[in-house]
Amino acid sequence: MNKIAVAAITKHGTELARRIHKGSPQVDVFYMSKFEKGDEKEKGFTLFEGSVRKQLPAWFEEYDGIVMIISLGAVVRMISPLLKDKKIDPAVVVIDDKGEFVISVLSGHLGGANSLTRQLASQLHAEPVITTASDVQGTIPVDIFGQAFGWTIEDFTHVTPASAAVVNEEPLLIIQQAGEKNWQPSSKPLPTHMKVVSSINESENEKANAALVITHRELSEEEQAKLPDIHVIYRPKVIHVGIGCNRGTESAEIEEVITSTFQKLQLSKSSIKKVVTIDLKKDEEGLLHVCEKNNWPFDYYSPEKLNSAPIQNPSEVVYKYTGAYGVSEPAAVLSSGNETLLLEKEKSGNVTISVAVQEEFE
Repeated sequence: MNKIAVAAITKHGTELARRIHKGSPQVDVFYMSKFEKGDEKEKGFTLFEGSVRKQLPAWFEEYDGIVMIISLGAVVRMISPLLKDKKIDPAVVVIDDKGEFVISVLSGHLGGANSLTRQLASQLHAEPVITTASDVQGTIPVDIFGQAFGWTIEDFTHVTPASAAVVNEEPLLIIQQAGEKNWQPSSKPLPTHMKVVSSINESENEKANAALVITHRELSEEEQAKLPDIHVIYRPKVIHVGIGCNRGTESAEIEEVITSTFQKLQLSKSSIKKVVTIDLKKDEEGLLHVCEKNNWPFDYYSPEKLNSAPIQNPSEVVYKYTGAYGVSEPAAVLSSGNETLLLEKEKSGNVTISVAVQEEFE
């Protein structure tokens, strides 16, 4: 959570807001002008006149989290016209005027309100109030499952019924084909109504009301048919793409090669962890544009480092021009830590591509 606003409308609330800022200087503080102390400009605090309701539309657009030291009922009435979708609404947290309770109100999981609530409660020595069922029960929070590892959800359609299956202790399958395995949210053993399998074929004979599928692969229609109607697909960041290209190659050509390669291999581009190349291409505009457009981390290696990686297809021609016996293959090997490539060097037009899958994390 990058930007947090803390707002108060009472004398005691103002003191609490200033106290929060003292412990968390990165927050932006807002309170009414009549409680001015004279150091607001120095501290970067903002004073306002009139109803706090008028400030909320701008705060909803600008901030990831909004902490309001105002009564819960008033906050609910004020924010209700501003709500759009839990995937984009900011986290909203309410603190009572005495600072005894910190209450997670809106966007508890996806927005981070529950986490912010715990953080503020610890700082203020207050009682955190969190009503999200999965948090209370200490079980899997479907809407942010794997978020700490960078996993993303393919489609939110079944998140709510899958969450209901989790908290109501209905039979649930967790099908994990890739990604970190230490996702269990507590030290408790996995509940008996949940079962972990490593393939969709294994799930075929299991009776389950819902499934959480952790995979870097695009599922075929046949595989989809084997899943319960209620299922959520998570994309772990495990795929490393090695790229070599001629100088001046257009971004559209590079992206098309990546897209067509992933379609052929039945891989999800949402699982790309990193795009890697040789340091001679660190300023290649087309490659940089593709990575920026898709929010793919970009990295590069020196020829000496690339030559330290074992590869199947060394090239004297590539060595003559780059000082490395290969670019896409060794880059993918080094980045992924996996010497067995899913796709060895494949050339298409001005682009050469290799693909490696990061080995599973414990």
